[in-house]
Amino acid sequence: MKTKIIQISAGKGPVECTYVVAKVLKIFLKELVSNKIDYTILNRETGIENGTIQSINIQITGNYLADFTTNWLGTIQWIGTSTFRKFHKRKNWFVGCFEIDNSSTIEINENEISFQAIRSSGAGGQHVNKVSSAIRAKHTKTGLQVLVMDSRSQHQNKKTAIKRLQEKVVEFNKDQLKEQIKNEWENHQQLERGNPVRIFKGSDFKSIQKSKSFKTKRNQLKNDLRKQLE
Repeated sequence: MKTKIIQISAGKGPVECTYVVAKVLKIFLKELVSNKIDYTILNRETGIENGTIQSINIQITGNYLADFTTNWLGTIQWIGTSTFRKFHKRKNWFVGCFEIDNSSTIEINENEISFQAIRSSGAGGQHVNKVSSAIRAKHTKTGLQVLVMDSRSQHQNKKTAIKRLQEKVVEFNKDQLKEQIKNEWENHQQLERGNPVRIFKGSDFKSIQKSKSFKTKRNQLKNDLRKQLE
């Protein structure tokens, strides 16, 4: 199973573009479900008008994600009349769909943790002070560390230390991702208006540019694989 993070953004576009993001999001999520791809909304920046979205980040998980996102990544065009400015002459509105690099996500492995046994301090009597049951654990990649003295058992404290380090690394990854999302947002302020990957038209957002069928392509890959194995 692969994981990708997708951002759909109005960039510096006007309020109409934030309306388009909200509409495109519904279509995007519907296609994820129909293709059995799991998703999680990571964060959402709402627009100034009700029901509009400035930017949204979605984590998707599944197989053949590259084939699916091929039909989405790039500029998306909507041809329609503004719902906010009835007499506005512009009919073409553009938003962007981008993939955010999450290759820097860190997964904690026990062989990357250094442990140090130290004497516990605090309440507990003479036994606590004499036995080196407390554990200081440090994750070498991030420098994150914890000190655990919950139990008189060194083994139990070690298990607890690993769990707490894992929780810290999860928070570390979230902070790194937020920073990455911020950087990507700044990079995508200016959208390219040429060669849209998807074009929608009208208030019902009917697709007028036929995208390649993800399911068809996936089935073709399966058939090619079967032929190779025969």
